[in-house]
Amino acid sequence: MKDYPKKINFHKGLIPVIIQDYKTHKVLMLGYMNQDAYKKSINEKKVTFYSRSKKRLWTKGEFSKNYLLIEEILIDCDKDSLLIKAKPTGPICHYGTDTCWKEINKINFLFFLENIISNRIYQKDDKSYIFKLFQQGINKISQKLGEETIETIIESKDDNKTLFLNESADLLFHYLILLYIKGFSIQDVINILEKRNLSKSH
Repeated sequence: MKDYPKKINFHKGLIPVIIQDYKTHKVLMLGYMNQDAYKKSINEKKVTFYSRSKKRLWTKGEFSKNYLLIEEILIDCDKDSLLIKAKPTGPICHYGTDTCWKEINKINFLFFLENIISNRIYQKDDKSYIFKLFQQGINKISQKLGEETIETIIESKDDNKTLFLNESADLLFHYLILLYIKGFSIQDVINILEKRNLSKSH
């Protein structure tokens, strides 16, 4: 069992809880917990808040199935607020986005797109192109990525900027799907590029 904080100052009843994506480190949302919400979160390994409007406990995703699976819990120096690093199983915000802060969505659209890919597959959406491609397996996905690569190269030799950018978008989109199927994310690729950059700068 993971070692979660035990001495938490609930003397005011509720404490603020910041939720962060454990992979991308993006701040997803803010909620509040009382002792019962914290215990339920620990026992079920899913983030459960105390709703100040409904006056009851509510597990994030209890209706949408877009849960926040707990990876790590950190406590601040005063022991009266928490930072929970979690794995989201779908969009977090009720607007269908991956974070409750709109500006972060604009900056990190690729991460948002990854969450869409994950959500389509997790929900087994038969109408979704992503899920249909997923069902055909990695060979088909790799083949599709190869086709998009060739089409991008062909368009790069012409002067039609619109076609080139559209093919580039298709290429990147299918690359994100392949990364997901392989169990990785764009952040894993970014980490490698960052390490290479640091090694060259020394």
